[in-house]
Amino acid sequence: QVQLVESGGGSVQAGGSLRLSCAASGYIYRSACMGWFRQAPGKEREGVATIYNLGSTYYADSVKGRFSASHDNAKNTLYLQMNSLKPEDTAMYYCAAAPGCSSGSSSLLYQHWYHYWGQGTQVTVSS
Repeated sequence: QVQLVESGGGSVQAGGSLRLSCAASGYIYRSACMGWFRQAPGKEREGVATIYNLGSTYYADSVKGRFSASHDNAKNTLYLQMNSLKPEDTAMYYCAAAPGCSSGSSSLLYQHWYHYWGQGTQVTVSS
């Protein structure tokens, strides 16, 4: 069983930065994906960034060049560094883990792969 706890959300002005953390308990298989997803009010949840095999990363086009996902194996913690934040980045951000997945765009699209989800952390970006 995997449990995920996010932290690090908050309110910032446009152009600012935040770093989200996701502490994972339980075993994460190397073939797994860990990812960040977000849901804005009135919108569907969307994939932001994923890490496949605890190594290779994949990003949504909307955040490429601004967001960076990483994983600290020793701490079993997933991070999302968010720079140059925009008001449209405002959303609830969720960490998730998939016991089995594939790399690439499918890791962002196939949310049903992700069996474990955190409770979410709110990010609000003001203009």
